[in-house]
Amino acid sequence: MPVRGKFDVDLKELQGKLLELGNFAESALSKSIEALETQNIEMALEIIDEDSNANLMYEDINDFAILLIAKQQPVAIDLRRIIVAIKIAANIERIADFAVNIAKSTIRIGSEPLVKPIVHIKEMHQITLEMLKLSLEAFNDEDIIKAKKLADMDDTVDDLYGQTIRDLMQINLQKPEYLPQILQLSFICRFLERAADHITNIAESILYLVKGRQYDLNK
Repeated sequence: MPVRGKFDVDLKELQGKLLELGNFAESALSKSIEALETQNIEMALEIIDEDSNANLMYEDINDFAILLIAKQQPVAIDLRRIIVAIKIAANIERIADFAVNIAKSTIRIGSEPLVKPIVHIKEMHQITLEMLKLSLEAFNDEDIIKAKKLADMDDTVDDLYGQTIRDLMQINLQKPEYLPQILQLSFICRFLERAADHITNIAESILYLVKGRQYDLNK
């Protein structure tokens, strides 16, 4: 196979590894909220146990990308693709970590009845999941329109985060005995909000890949 042909195959493999990590993070995030809603401690523990898989996939992406740079000495656009893949992998790995953090908060809440239905938390989670899926599509297609859309979706998550925290603080005034649970639910909101921020970072990386310049979508 010609050198360029082999390099294109390697780039596709790198892309595939990244999408695999993204799918893993998406699944972990979904399971974390399901565990919270059903107060399923066993599921929460599984999420924590499986996190090592995300770490291994992330390390594999890094090693593969570095090997590509060393062996192929890629030109500018190809080098950007590899660098962007490394940056996106780091953000996705953090999202998987947030799923673990949600699972840990779920374990700390335990079987204590939830102080309120987690409607807004589920909304934040659903939008964050949609953002993650869209970011992977945008990367795969190098689609800057999809990438820019992620910033607007992040604003919605931010608004829901603010509203949910205010609601929880109001409940705390009425039911101070639930403070430990309220703190854990607040942490979960924060983990989702930060996950959305990391997906916005992915959008910025995609814009850099396509446009060759840095963008700040978190303003």
